[in-house]
Amino acid sequence: MSLFEAIRLALATIRSQKLKSFFTLLGVTIGVMFLIAIVSIVSGMGRFMEEDLIGKLIPKNSFELRRRPNITMGDIDDSEWREWNARPRLRETDMQPVVEQLPPSASWAMYSEDNVNVESRYGRPRGISLSVVDGDWFAQKNMGLSVGRFPTLQEYDLGSPVVVIGEDLREHFYKGLDPIGRELKIGAIPYQVIGVAEKQGSAFGISLDKFAVVPYKAPARRLVNPTGIIDGIIIKLPDDLQMQATMEDIRQFMRAHRGLRPSQKDNFSLQTSDSALEFWKKIQGFLVMAGIALPAIGLIVGSIVIMNIMLVAVAERTREIGVRKALGARRRDILSQFLVESTTLALFGAALGIAIGYGLAYLISALSPLPTAVETWSVVVAVVVGGGVGIISGVYPASRASRLDPVAALRQE
Repeated sequence: MSLFEAIRLALATIRSQKLKSFFTLLGVTIGVMFLIAIVSIVSGMGRFMEEDLIGKLIPKNSFELRRRPNITMGDIDDSEWREWNARPRLRETDMQPVVEQLPPSASWAMYSEDNVNVESRYGRPRGISLSVVDGDWFAQKNMGLSVGRFPTLQEYDLGSPVVVIGEDLREHFYKGLDPIGRELKIGAIPYQVIGVAEKQGSAFGISLDKFAVVPYKAPARRLVNPTGIIDGIIIKLPDDLQMQATMEDIRQFMRAHRGLRPSQKDNFSLQTSDSALEFWKKIQGFLVMAGIALPAIGLIVGSIVIMNIMLVAVAERTREIGVRKALGARRRDILSQFLVESTTLALFGAALGIAIGYGLAYLISALSPLPTAVETWSVVVAVVVGGGVGIISGVYPASRASRLDPVAALRQE
């Protein structure tokens, strides 16, 4: 019997016993559904962390020089916090010596940031994240504008009271109005709105658009740090290889600049997006393993159900098997028929589980702050596992059917 003929007979059996077939594939469907859904949630969160959250804070091929890491994940004990807080602060005077160490291909930006209250006659005061920046900060962050312009070099040099705001501030203060040229008070000093940044989205329900950016020399710098103190310097290179080499050069320079002995630890932080994501990637690995292990319980149950149903099918069709053997069917024909039937059932269950898993992932993304991304490898695994479950659970019933004596089978009522 050819494979296509075996599949045709299997499909005919499934069509004639719809209810039994449905309950047979239910365990596989549930297992595959949760495999697709869980992996898509974990992968979606991973992509979000890498591209939208951490990727926006520390862009690709760039690193930050700071007093302590800008992004921390996992448990940080008190001793480590105390060590970070005891480190000397970065100063404006550190910037120029650092910039002089950079290769011509590098770009940089200096910044300080903190949460402050801003107000306008167009709306109630609101707490926001304020950044005071210099250099190529907007380019470093890959931040575009939905309307308006960025500060000019002259405005940076003079510390002009101009501001670029996020989408949330436009909605709060200037809804239905053109914000360009209007006033926003920061620290009781009026700033002119010159641009609105493109929408940045949200992170787990928290908006990333509630911010304002002003030139570093503007009066607002007094609101975020003491005079002469900065939070960090972002340095960006064309590729990862140059970034790693430059980061090591800056590490050696800062150690010499601060007079650190070889035995002493760095009293500054150099952080890339990869180092910020290191803890998350460990968690993601465990979550993916859990996402595969938990649905395996459903697949084991589904395998047992398929085996039992196929054993019942062998008992019900004993006379049919005897007739087929009497007409010349070989043992391998009987074996392949039942094996293909169980595999087809499992693959149908896997296909249904993939479809429901896709739908579940879409609903989770649409109705909650959790991002999802269905991975191709999870679909391939689901199909392979579904087929494997069918083969494994069908081997014993198929073998039992193929070994039936045709004379004894024909006598079976």
